Amino acid sequence: MSYELREHTADIAVEATGQTLAATFEAVGDGLAAAMCDAPPKEGDRFGLTRTAESREALLFDYLDELIYQRDVRAVLPVENEATIREVDGDWTVEASARGVPLSAITAREVKAVTYSEMQLEPVADGWRAYVVFDV
Repeated sequence: MSYELREHTADIAVEATGQTLAATFEAVGDGLAAAMCDAPPKEGDRFGLTRTAESREALLFDYLDELIYQRDVRAVLPVENEATIREVDGDWTVEASARGVPLSAITAREVKAVTYSEMQLEPVADGWRAYVVFDV
């Protein structure tokens, strides 16, 4: 699993890969955290979240949107993302957790929102690839 931050006009993008869909979600989540902070400290407690959507792409959007929401509500930077994904009767669900680094412990750049603009989520030869643009 890996990610790279990509410049994107006035925004920032994350390109991520993983051997599984869940690993790719985790990598995009870690890329989102990297877009906000270069080196978060090791403090913070884990928290969980669950999201369900009608497609894999909608699930990725909702998952990242929830990470940003949790950042705002809990005043934490979600790092060390872990995810499990399942599909049941056409609905996709992610059960995830992240370590929440207190925003008071870091200097963070603001990421306002995840966008559908140019979003890609596709199988590749060695797993999955995602490309997501964030509004900054």
